Amino acid sequence: MAASMVSSSPPKVGMVSLGCAKNLVDAEIMLGAAIKMGFHITPNAAEADIIVVNTCGFIDSAKQESIDAILTARQYPSQKLVVSGCLAQRHRDELAKELPEVDAFMVLDDVPRAGEIFTKLLSKSDSNHELEILKGRSRYIPDYDTPRFRLTPPHTAYVKIAEGCNHPCSFCVIPQMRGRHRSRTISSVRQEVQELVDAGVREINLISQDTTYFGMDQWAVKPGPKQPVDASRGPTLIDLLDELGQIEGQFWIRLLYTHPAHWSDDLIAAIARNPRVARYVDMPLQHIHSDMLVTMRRETSRQHIEDLVIRLRNGIPGLAIRTTFIVGFPGETEEHFESLLDFIESVRFERLGVFKYSQEDGSRAAKMDGQLPDKVKNARMRKAMTLQQRIAKELALSQVGSRLRVLPDSPLVARTEHDAPDVDCRVLLTEEVVTGDFVEVEVTGARVYDLIATPV
Repeated sequence: MAASMVSSSPPKVGMVSLGCAKNLVDAEIMLGAAIKMGFHITPNAAEADIIVVNTCGFIDSAKQESIDAILTARQYPSQKLVVSGCLAQRHRDELAKELPEVDAFMVLDDVPRAGEIFTKLLSKSDSNHELEILKGRSRYIPDYDTPRFRLTPPHTAYVKIAEGCNHPCSFCVIPQMRGRHRSRTISSVRQEVQELVDAGVREINLISQDTTYFGMDQWAVKPGPKQPVDASRGPTLIDLLDELGQIEGQFWIRLLYTHPAHWSDDLIAAIARNPRVARYVDMPLQHIHSDMLVTMRRETSRQHIEDLVIRLRNGIPGLAIRTTFIVGFPGETEEHFESLLDFIESVRFERLGVFKYSQEDGSRAAKMDGQLPDKVKNARMRKAMTLQQRIAKELALSQVGSRLRVLPDSPLVARTEHDAPDVDCRVLLTEEVVTGDFVEVEVTGARVYDLIATPV
């Protein structure tokens, strides 16, 4: 089959994947589907028969990066060019007119059938690059037996437990791109995690648009933003963590992308009692001032957030909280911003990122009055990050002399359970260790965010 498409050798696929970990899982599934159809994966763009650009379309800078990657990928006329991901999902009709050099646009539901699409593309004459606009509504969700070609290091993996989002955040268009929230079954997730652990993976990163909403879409009565999580109504993240905790082996389970509206004391207790769940919570808060939380449509309040942070730290000893904030949102005054700075100063988050507001077409916030100039956004982001750098340095220095269990990503660079791949701090080792298995180290110094440590 492969020989008849192009030559006597198997056809090759190269890929550029941009954006978040959720997009990375889609890329892995597309490559897995391609392998199933007889394709080989190549890191060398020049030798690829098909180049896939898996785009991000979340904010303006990500869109521009995606467009640049598409234009860069079109270097070799004999190759087929495929564009997938959030940008293709949302703007495929417009992009088809502006980028005639693209041979196919893939929407989310096309991800598992990527191999079939690639095969069809190569069956066409190279001189006839007909554009395929592949229609579809976002209903797809992977299963445990979905073919994947993992792009992460062997010791770490992302497991997508749900797809889509039900939250109405005014700055976000993810629900428009990826559809309503839809969860996998607990048995499906457990089987995938079991297979990964059996294969030597030491870090399981659970991801979705909102991991705390896991299972709730299957309830007869859906939870509201102010209703407590009631495990008796149906499956929850609590049940999933308890199930994964029964898997034998040495590994971390890391929770990414949680939402403050759906935390409960039962969920906090489930993390505290499960030694395999990393003492790490990724919980984007976006702002703290009540005015901003209302206009952002965050379904929560300042009092709820402040109480939740206290409950999390009291209920999970040794916890590190990672959060993100948006500055420069429409209508954000100096008073609103100073309130955010005071909150950051008082709470002292272990991990924190700050983003400038991006005016996304199609979002509620894009039409709001009070849009702020980039100069104000940039100044506020710098001021907030300068504050966090001081806090981070103080927290890092406080760990000097302590012993930590770390997971090496390379012989001289590792991460603690408080550090997710690619986004958080590192542990710089003074001696080389074996990559991909847990090591105990003693912290001897710090460099703002990163620790310096010696293997014990």
